[in-house]
Amino acid sequence: MTQFLIKTFIKDYDNVKDFKVRESYGLLGGLVGIIANLLLCTTKIAIGLLGGSIAILADGLNNLSDAGSSIVSLIGFKLSSKPADEDHPYGHARIEYLSGLIVSFIILLLGIELIRSSFDKILHPESLNFSWLMVAALVLSILIKVWLYLFNRNLGKRIDSTTMIATATDSLNDVIATTAVLIALFIAKFTGFNLDGYMGVIVGLFIFYSGFNLIKETTNPLLGEAPSTELVETIQVKLLSYPNICGYHDLVLHSYGPNRYFASVHAEVPSDAHLLECHDIIDMIEKDFSRELGINLVIHLDPIITDDALSNNLKQQVEKIVHDIDLNLSIHDFRIVSGQTHTNLIFDVLVPTSFKIKPTLLAQMISEEIKKMDETYYAIITIDTNYISTSYHSHK
Repeated sequence: MTQFLIKTFIKDYDNVKDFKVRESYGLLGGLVGIIANLLLCTTKIAIGLLGGSIAILADGLNNLSDAGSSIVSLIGFKLSSKPADEDHPYGHARIEYLSGLIVSFIILLLGIELIRSSFDKILHPESLNFSWLMVAALVLSILIKVWLYLFNRNLGKRIDSTTMIATATDSLNDVIATTAVLIALFIAKFTGFNLDGYMGVIVGLFIFYSGFNLIKETTNPLLGEAPSTELVETIQVKLLSYPNICGYHDLVLHSYGPNRYFASVHAEVPSDAHLLECHDIIDMIEKDFSRELGINLVIHLDPIITDDALSNNLKQQVEKIVHDIDLNLSIHDFRIVSGQTHTNLIFDVLVPTSFKIKPTLLAQMISEEIKKMDETYYAIITIDTNYISTSYHSHK
């Protein structure tokens, strides 16, 4: 069913990197969610009022909020596909994160309201008017919500959308909530013990917890979370696959929405390589990254000495000193400047954001170890923060 809808209503559905295709996925998910939830909402509210069940009524209002969430998601996808303009040169794709955040708040508020209503039901219990129509409506709701969960999760994974994943999670919450209501209904039928209000509290707490977790998940991209290890490894392998690229450092990735990355990196090339040839390779890399990965990449060229035995030997010794302090540390931009009385060893040390030693103390520790190699060696060290959280400095 999901594949049929995707193939029927989304043109070029495999090209998920295209913003128009992403918008089509969002519109499809939003429209399906609105139709399904309005149908469930109308049915449950009517049955809840007739049967006197606060749990069924709350479940129906939950579906009404889900319809509202689908509308928010639909608007979010529509706005996020707007092209860049003078005020927003990086585009509007982050609106998708905002719409996911709004959906999360709706879920959170719904949980609070459901808990409040259920406590009132516990304090002032009313008899339930059991009917098999209630059971049929709840079973139908569970089946539809299971399908919506799978449908939205499928769409969310296809286009890497936090909004669609949040909507899928909400549908799964509904399955659990409606199942709890159904169980309470049968308990009341066969034992006479009314658990309506208690089930409402349990469902409300579960929904509240889910909303809280979703808020954390949807705020991370807005705050600037670290890129995935898979993406960084893809960049690393691709960069080092080009001729004359010996290594790289200072990779910085900024996300301005799903699949919209802006990045900069220092690419190391042999110092004796032809400048025009290296420039041509850099141009090719930037174009390839834009076309194949959707990353707007800017590369700074760093020439390194590869054929000087003394420089290479000293670099290896300094790398060992740094690694003995912490294996997550790395060095780059290493060069030596020799004089009559002393030799300067100039380099940068890349540290992860979680590193505990203060920069001044780290530089002092490294300098002292270098002095043990030779009293005439002076270390000039720059401490760099690693903006991708893990070190991916490498050489061929």
